[in-house]
Amino acid sequence: MRKTACLLATAGLFLLLAWPAAAQQERVIRFGHLNNADHPVSFGVKRFAELLSAKSGGKLKVQEYPASQLGNELQQQSALQGGVQQMSAPATTSLAGIVKEFGLVDFPFAVANFEQADALLDGPLGQALIAKLPEKGLIALGYWDLGFRNVTNSKRPITRAEDFDGLKLRVIPNPVFLDTFKAFKANPVPMPFAELYGALEAKAVDGQENPFAVILSNKMFEVQKYVSATNHVYAANIVLVSKKFWDQLTPAEQKMMHDAANESRAYQRQVSRAAAQRAVGDLQAKGMQFNAVTVAEQKRMQQIAKPVVDKFAASYDPAIVQLYTSELARIGKK
Repeated sequence: MRKTACLLATAGLFLLLAWPAAAQQERVIRFGHLNNADHPVSFGVKRFAELLSAKSGGKLKVQEYPASQLGNELQQQSALQGGVQQMSAPATTSLAGIVKEFGLVDFPFAVANFEQADALLDGPLGQALIAKLPEKGLIALGYWDLGFRNVTNSKRPITRAEDFDGLKLRVIPNPVFLDTFKAFKANPVPMPFAELYGALEAKAVDGQENPFAVILSNKMFEVQKYVSATNHVYAANIVLVSKKFWDQLTPAEQKMMHDAANESRAYQRQVSRAAAQRAVGDLQAKGMQFNAVTVAEQKRMQQIAKPVVDKFAASYDPAIVQLYTSELARIGKK
C-alpha cells in the first residue's frame, strides 16, 4: 500500500515538473486570409503576431499566409475545421453556410456608422453568434473591421436602385447577398474572391461590391470605371481558430490568444478605417469616377430589400432574431 502511494506521489511530482515544459512548447500558427499584405487585415495579423509572441515569450509563433495562398474562403474554413490550418480571418459572410444566423450581419443598411457596427458585433449579438461556432469546429476571438461595402462596375454610376437593373455583379457566395441584389434587379453571380479580378478583366461580370480598401489593394481601378459609395452592408472580418488546435492549447495559451486578439482589435479597426478614407482619393487619382448615394436613396433601397430581410429572418433562430432586433434598437439610440 505504502509502495503504491509512493509511486503515485512520484508520478504526481513528475507531472508537476513536466507541466511547465509542456505549456511552453513552441507552436507555429498558420494564419491565412484572402487579402494582400498591404491590406488592413494583414496589418491586424501582424499586430496579433507581435502581441502573441511577446505574451508567450516567443513560443507561439504566427506565420502569415495572405492573398488566398491557403485557398479561398470555404477551403480555409474546411482546413480550420479539419485542423490542417490553425487560424484565418474571413469576412463573417463566409460563415452563413454553417451558421445561417451570421446572415443577420449581412442585412442591408442595418447600421449607419462604425459606432453602431462595433456596438452590434462587440455586444450580445456578436457573442451569441460566436457561441454557435465551437460545435462547427471553430473558435472565434472577435471581430475586425473590413468596412462598408460599395459597388464598382464598368457600365455606369450607381445613384439609385434602378441603376442596378441588368448589371452582372459578383457577390460573395452567400444567400442574403444574392437575394438582396436580385431585389435591385441586378444579376448577382456568386464567385470566390480569388477569381474576381480575372472575371472583371475578362468582362465575365460587369462589377462587384467590396470595401474601398479592398478595391484599391486589389487594383480594381485597372478593370473598373465607376465606384459608388452605396454603403449597403457593413462588413466585418472574424478572427477564427481551429477548434482542434485550440483544444491542444493550455488555458494559459488560450488566454494569451484571447488577449492578443482583443488588444489588436482597436489597432486593426483604426488602420482599416483610415485606409478606407484614403482609398477614395486614391481610386479617383487612379482614374475611377466616384459618386456617393444619398441617405434618402439608401433608405429607399432598404425598403426595396425589406422582403429579403423578412424572408431570412423568418428562417433563423427566433431567439437570435429577437436579440438582433433589440440590439438594433439599443445601438440606434447611440
